[in-house]
Amino acid sequence: MKKILVWDWPVRIGHWLMAGGFAVAWLTAESETFRLVHVVSGAVVLAIAAFRLVWGVWGSRHARFTNFVHGPKVVGSYVTSLLKRQPEHHTGHNPAGGWAILLLLTLGLLSGISGWAAYNELGGDWLKDFHEGLASSMLAVVVVHLIGVISGSWMHRENLVRAMLTGIKQGNANEAIRSTRPFAAMVLLVWVALAGWILAS
Repeated sequence: MKKILVWDWPVRIGHWLMAGGFAVAWLTAESETFRLVHVVSGAVVLAIAAFRLVWGVWGSRHARFTNFVHGPKVVGSYVTSLLKRQPEHHTGHNPAGGWAILLLLTLGLLSGISGWAAYNELGGDWLKDFHEGLASSMLAVVVVHLIGVISGSWMHRENLVRAMLTGIKQGNANEAIRSTRPFAAMVLLVWVALAGWILAS
């Protein structure tokens, strides 16, 4: 194996924007002073999650759901390989991480939509409680995801955080993607800016 380009710009930018948006939204959740900041950061999470669903179908090779979403048998085999300290190598997302990503995207969409509805007073206290429950569930998945990244980096002897910054991972030459998709990255940034402005207005 050699160092190859695996993650395009939309995947990397989307990952870090969603992480930052969720962190800011969580930290400002109980603040009336920073209520608008909370709404905008929540809108960023919602916009990224929506874009990622589209990119999961039409994106580059390792961004597609078909590349990393597997059934229970494959996930079980991967987890077993971790427990045996003989981890299976996956150039893109591993099977367990794939399900974590689906959960994060689903919770990001639901928490964003419910938060927007609560912000516009479209529901009562039950909607606010539902929104808070979704956000707490998302935080739990984030914690599990971070544990997976740390343990995966150690077991695979590969810095997964750095890979999500540079786009470079270990893999076979024929698994590399050909482009970082810069135009799609610009579309993503414009989409996020528009969504934040529209949803917070």
